[in-house]
Amino acid sequence: MGGPLFGETVTPLKRQARVAGLLYLVASVVGVLRLIVIPGKLFVTGNAALTASNIAAHQGLFRVGIATYVLSAALWLFVPLALYRLLRDMDRDLAALMVILGSLIQVPLFLVNSATDVGALLFAQGAGIVSAFAPPQRESLASALLELHQHLDLVNAIFWGLWLFPFGILVYRSGFLPRLLGVWLVLGGFGWLAYSMAGLVSPGLDEVVNTYIQPLTLGEVVVMFWLLIAGVKERS
Repeated sequence: MGGPLFGETVTPLKRQARVAGLLYLVASVVGVLRLIVIPGKLFVTGNAALTASNIAAHQGLFRVGIATYVLSAALWLFVPLALYRLLRDMDRDLAALMVILGSLIQVPLFLVNSATDVGALLFAQGAGIVSAFAPPQRESLASALLELHQHLDLVNAIFWGLWLFPFGILVYRSGFLPRLLGVWLVLGGFGWLAYSMAGLVSPGLDEVVNTYIQPLTLGEVVVMFWLLIAGVKERS
Protein backbone atom coordinates (compact mmCIF):
# COMPACT_ATOMS: atom_id res chain seq x y z
CA MET A 1 0.00 0.00 0.00
CA GLY A 2 3.03 2.25 -0.09
CA GLY A 3 3.15 2.65 -3.88
CA PRO A 4 1.30 5.07 -6.18
CA LEU A 5 -2.42 4.67 -6.81
CA PHE A 6 -3.80 6.06 -10.08
CA GLY A 7 -0.44 7.76 -10.66
CA GLU A 8 -0.33 9.61 -7.33
CA THR A 9 2.34 9.55 -4.67
CA VAL A 10 1.09 7.85 -1.51
CA THR A 11 2.22 9.90 1.47
CA PRO A 12 2.29 8.55 5.04
CA LEU A 13 -1.01 10.34 5.79
CA LYS A 14 -2.70 8.82 2.75
CA ARG A 15 -1.27 5.42 3.65
CA GLN A 16 -2.78 5.68 7.14
CA ALA A 17 -6.13 6.65 5.63
CA ARG A 18 -6.12 3.67 3.27
CA VAL A 19 -5.12 1.21 6.00
CA ALA A 20 -7.98 2.53 8.14
CA GLY A 21 -10.40 2.33 5.21
CA LEU A 22 -9.36 -1.22 4.35
CA LEU A 23 -9.73 -2.46 7.93
CA TYR A 24 -13.08 -0.68 8.24
CA LEU A 25 -14.37 -2.27 5.05
CA VAL A 26 -13.13 -5.80 5.76
CA ALA A 27 -14.45 -5.83 9.35
CA SER A 28 -17.85 -4.62 8.16
CA VAL A 29 -18.15 -7.07 5.25
CA VAL A 30 -17.14 -10.04 7.42
CA GLY A 31 -19.78 -9.16 10.01
CA VAL A 32 -22.58 -8.95 7.45
CA LEU A 33 -22.87 -12.75 7.18
CA ARG A 34 -24.16 -13.23 10.74
CA LEU A 35 -25.98 -9.94 11.04
CA ILE A 36 -27.94 -10.10 7.77
CA VAL A 37 -27.38 -13.19 5.60
CA ILE A 38 -27.88 -15.99 8.15
CA PRO A 39 -31.02 -14.54 9.78
CA GLY A 40 -32.55 -14.13 6.33
CA LYS A 41 -31.78 -17.73 5.34
CA LEU A 42 -32.33 -19.71 8.54
CA PHE A 43 -34.54 -17.81 10.98
CA VAL A 44 -38.33 -17.99 10.78
CA THR A 45 -40.07 -15.39 12.91
CA GLY A 46 -42.52 -16.93 15.34
CA ASN A 47 -41.60 -20.52 14.46
CA ALA A 48 -39.04 -21.92 16.92
CA ALA A 49 -39.31 -25.47 15.56
CA LEU A 50 -38.60 -24.51 11.95
CA THR A 51 -35.76 -22.17 12.95
CA ALA A 52 -34.10 -24.92 15.02
CA SER A 53 -34.61 -27.36 12.15
CA ASN A 54 -32.99 -24.95 9.69
CA ILE A 55 -29.99 -24.44 11.97
CA ALA A 56 -29.58 -28.20 12.46
CA ALA A 57 -29.85 -28.79 8.71
CA HIS A 58 -27.35 -26.04 7.87
CA GLN A 59 -24.89 -26.37 10.74
CA GLY A 60 -21.92 -25.58 8.53
CA LEU A 61 -23.39 -22.24 7.46
CA PHE A 62 -24.34 -21.37 11.03
CA ARG A 63 -20.85 -22.25 12.28
CA VAL A 64 -19.31 -20.07 9.58
CA GLY A 65 -21.58 -17.29 10.83
CA ILE A 66 -20.24 -17.72 14.36
CA ALA A 67 -16.66 -17.74 13.11
CA THR A 68 -17.11 -14.60 11.00
CA TYR A 69 -18.82 -12.86 13.92
CA VAL A 70 -15.78 -13.53 16.11
CA LEU A 71 -13.41 -12.54 13.30
CA SER A 72 -15.30 -9.29 12.78
CA ALA A 73 -15.02 -8.57 16.51
CA ALA A 74 -11.27 -9.22 16.40
CA LEU A 75 -10.83 -6.94 13.40
CA TRP A 76 -12.92 -4.28 15.10
CA LEU A 77 -10.22 -3.99 17.75
CA PHE A 78 -8.01 -2.41 15.09
CA VAL A 79 -10.46 -0.23 13.13
CA PRO A 80 -10.82 2.55 15.75
CA LEU A 81 -7.10 2.30 16.50
CA ALA A 82 -6.26 2.90 12.84
CA LEU A 83 -8.67 5.84 12.81
CA TYR A 84 -7.07 7.09 16.04
CA ARG A 85 -3.66 7.23 14.33
CA LEU A 86 -5.20 9.17 11.46
CA LEU A 87 -7.23 11.68 13.51
CA ARG A 88 -5.50 11.98 16.90
CA ASP A 89 -3.85 15.31 16.07
CA MET A 90 -7.29 16.93 15.93
CA ASP A 91 -8.11 16.15 19.56
CA ARG A 92 -6.47 13.27 21.43
CA ASP A 93 -9.14 13.08 24.13
CA LEU A 94 -11.91 12.90 21.53
CA ALA A 95 -9.93 10.32 19.55
CA ALA A 96 -9.46 8.23 22.70
CA LEU A 97 -13.22 8.40 23.36
CA MET A 98 -13.78 7.17 19.81
CA VAL A 99 -11.61 4.11 20.53
CA ILE A 100 -13.37 3.39 23.84
CA LEU A 101 -16.87 3.61 22.34
CA GLY A 102 -15.95 2.01 19.03
CA SER A 103 -13.79 -0.85 20.23
CA LEU A 104 -13.32 -1.43 23.94
CA ILE A 105 -17.05 -1.56 24.67
CA GLN A 106 -18.35 -3.07 21.44
CA VAL A 107 -15.93 -5.98 21.03
CA PRO A 108 -16.72 -7.72 24.38
CA LEU A 109 -20.43 -7.57 23.54
CA PHE A 110 -19.76 -9.17 20.15
CA LEU A 111 -17.79 -11.97 21.80
CA VAL A 112 -20.47 -12.61 24.44
CA ASN A 113 -23.03 -12.74 21.65
CA SER A 114 -21.06 -15.40 19.82
CA ALA A 115 -21.63 -17.62 22.88
CA THR A 116 -25.41 -17.24 22.51
CA ASP A 117 -25.08 -18.64 18.99
CA VAL A 118 -23.03 -21.59 20.22
CA GLY A 119 -25.75 -22.35 22.76
CA ALA A 120 -28.48 -22.06 20.13
CA LEU A 121 -26.58 -24.49 17.90
CA LEU A 122 -26.21 -27.02 20.73
CA PHE A 123 -29.94 -26.98 21.44
CA ALA A 124 -30.80 -27.14 17.73
CA GLN A 125 -28.56 -30.20 17.33
CA GLY A 126 -30.12 -31.90 20.34
CA ALA A 127 -27.05 -34.08 20.96
CA GLY A 128 -25.03 -34.76 24.09
CA ILE A 129 -26.16 -33.34 27.39
CA VAL A 130 -29.03 -31.32 25.86
CA SER A 131 -30.66 -34.54 24.60
CA ALA A 132 -32.21 -34.80 28.06
CA PHE A 133 -34.59 -32.02 27.01
CA ALA A 134 -37.68 -32.82 24.96
CA PRO A 135 -37.57 -31.55 21.34
CA PRO A 136 -40.06 -28.70 21.94
CA GLN A 137 -37.98 -27.58 24.94
CA ARG A 138 -34.77 -27.64 22.90
CA GLU A 139 -36.41 -25.66 20.11
CA SER A 140 -37.73 -23.08 22.55
CA LEU A 141 -34.35 -22.72 24.26
CA ALA A 142 -32.57 -22.34 20.91
CA SER A 143 -35.08 -19.68 19.94
CA ALA A 144 -34.66 -17.92 23.29
CA LEU A 145 -30.88 -17.75 22.81
CA LEU A 146 -31.32 -16.30 19.33
CA GLU A 147 -33.72 -13.75 20.81
CA LEU A 148 -31.11 -12.90 23.42
CA HIS A 149 -28.57 -12.47 20.62
CA GLN A 150 -30.88 -9.99 18.91
CA HIS A 151 -31.38 -8.00 22.10
CA LEU A 152 -27.64 -7.86 22.77
CA ASP A 153 -27.16 -6.57 19.22
CA LEU A 154 -29.72 -3.87 19.98
CA VAL A 155 -27.78 -2.94 23.12
CA ASN A 156 -24.54 -2.88 21.13
CA ALA A 157 -26.21 -0.68 18.52
CA ILE A 158 -26.20 2.08 21.15
CA PHE A 159 -22.42 2.09 20.85
CA TRP A 160 -22.56 1.67 17.06
CA GLY A 161 -24.18 5.08 17.25
CA LEU A 162 -22.25 6.73 20.08
CA TRP A 163 -18.79 6.13 18.62
CA LEU A 164 -19.82 7.95 15.45
CA PHE A 165 -20.17 11.24 17.35
CA PRO A 166 -16.47 11.66 18.22
CA PHE A 167 -15.52 10.06 14.91
CA GLY A 168 -17.71 12.49 12.95
CA ILE A 169 -16.48 15.53 14.90
CA LEU A 170 -12.86 14.54 14.26
CA VAL A 171 -13.52 14.08 10.55
CA TYR A 172 -15.26 17.47 10.44
CA ARG A 173 -12.29 19.16 12.13
CA SER A 174 -9.61 17.27 10.21
CA GLY A 175 -9.22 19.61 7.27
CA PHE A 176 -8.11 16.71 5.06
CA LEU A 177 -11.49 14.98 4.76
CA PRO A 178 -14.74 16.55 3.47
CA ARG A 179 -16.73 18.14 6.30
CA LEU A 180 -19.89 16.63 4.85
CA LEU A 181 -18.59 13.17 5.80
CA GLY A 182 -18.25 14.27 9.42
CA VAL A 183 -21.83 15.58 9.48
CA TRP A 184 -23.06 12.38 7.81
CA LEU A 185 -21.35 10.24 10.46
CA VAL A 186 -22.97 12.19 13.30
CA LEU A 187 -26.38 11.82 11.66
CA GLY A 188 -25.69 8.08 11.35
CA GLY A 189 -25.00 8.03 15.09
CA PHE A 190 -28.47 9.43 15.75
CA GLY A 191 -29.88 6.82 13.36
CA TRP A 192 -28.32 3.89 15.22
CA LEU A 193 -29.50 5.27 18.56
CA ALA A 194 -33.06 5.51 17.20
CA TYR A 195 -32.81 1.94 15.90
CA SER A 196 -31.56 0.61 19.23
CA MET A 197 -34.10 2.44 21.38
CA ALA A 198 -36.98 1.44 19.11
CA GLY A 199 -36.09 -2.26 19.32
CA LEU A 200 -35.55 -2.23 23.08
CA VAL A 201 -38.80 -0.37 23.78
CA SER A 202 -40.99 -2.23 21.29
CA PRO A 203 -39.68 -5.48 19.72
CA GLY A 204 -40.09 -5.38 15.97
CA LEU A 205 -40.17 -1.58 15.79
CA ASP A 206 -36.41 -1.62 15.12
CA GLU A 207 -37.05 -3.16 11.71
CA VAL A 208 -39.46 -0.35 10.86
CA VAL A 209 -36.99 2.30 12.02
CA ASN A 210 -34.18 0.56 10.11
CA THR A 211 -35.92 1.25 6.79
CA TYR A 212 -35.89 4.97 7.50
CA ILE A 213 -32.36 5.36 8.84
CA GLN A 214 -30.62 3.71 5.87
CA PRO A 215 -29.70 7.05 4.22
CA LEU A 216 -28.11 8.16 7.51
CA THR A 217 -26.13 4.99 8.23
CA LEU A 218 -24.94 4.87 4.61
CA GLY A 219 -22.47 7.57 5.58
CA GLU A 220 -20.20 4.95 7.15
CA VAL A 221 -20.02 3.07 3.85
CA VAL A 222 -19.12 6.27 2.01
CA VAL A 223 -16.38 7.03 4.55
CA MET A 224 -14.91 3.52 4.19
CA PHE A 225 -14.57 3.86 0.43
CA TRP A 226 -13.45 7.48 0.63
CA LEU A 227 -10.58 6.54 2.93
CA LEU A 228 -9.68 3.50 0.84
CA ILE A 229 -9.95 5.03 -2.65
CA ALA A 230 -9.71 8.80 -2.38
CA GLY A 231 -7.59 8.85 0.75
CA VAL A 232 -7.03 12.30 2.22
CA LYS A 233 -5.74 15.60 0.93
CA GLU A 234 -2.54 16.76 2.50
CA ARG A 235 -2.60 19.61 4.96
CA SER A 236 -1.37 22.85 3.44
